[in-house]
Amino acid sequence: MVSGVLHVLIGVIAFQLAFGESGEADQGGAISQLAAQPAGYALIWIGACACLALGLWEASGVVFGYRHAPARKRLGRKLAAAGRAIVFFALAASFASFALGNRKDSGESTSDASAQVMQMPGGPLLLVAVGAGIAIAGIVFAAKGVMRSFTKQLDLPAARLPRQAAVVLGAVGYVAKGIALFLLGLLFIVATLQANPEESTGLDGALKSVRAQPFGPYALAFIGIGLGCYGAYLVFKSRLAKMD
Repeated sequence: MVSGVLHVLIGVIAFQLAFGESGEADQGGAISQLAAQPAGYALIWIGACACLALGLWEASGVVFGYRHAPARKRLGRKLAAAGRAIVFFALAASFASFALGNRKDSGESTSDASAQVMQMPGGPLLLVAVGAGIAIAGIVFAAKGVMRSFTKQLDLPAARLPRQAAVVLGAVGYVAKGIALFLLGLLFIVATLQANPEESTGLDGALKSVRAQPFGPYALAFIGIGLGCYGAYLVFKSRLAKMD
């Protein structure tokens, strides 16, 4: 549910950016929005604890899970769980860091980290690999949305309206999330090939680069709506996910 709220907030910020308003369309901007609400810091610490718990849940799947999965699929599922665990641990760290007073711009943090990696032996190749991995993840997300394969993860309700709502929100959300991830990965690759790590500004930079293109505001508005749909889908998923 916390991840869903973050995606809704990022979607709202992206939609506002499409029409000329300012803001950071990434997790840092979303966390800032939460902090501005009544009892904002309580919400941030709840978010940190929730993401830490979900990271531990996914990590437990790497060690104890998928024992009944076919051997040829077991390793892939464990690696996917490990990736999700890293993502949620990073989200928990972002929440806690913000609550403790570290409010450095997330785009700046990403570009600083990219610059440091680029100075390492093999660093440019590593950044290209990271960008390619993110772009491929975006393609996988979009494909899940188009094919609606995400429904395999859910125990869909029998009632027609909630069932259709979960499927539609998931389909639109997965496609929009996939587009955003693909753009983010492409930004990493281009910035690395141009030896310009300052351009690796994370999700916020990727979405703002969309706005600068012809018909960009309309595309960004769609992505914003889609990310909001993905956030709403995650709220559904918190109730409907298969716990295997």
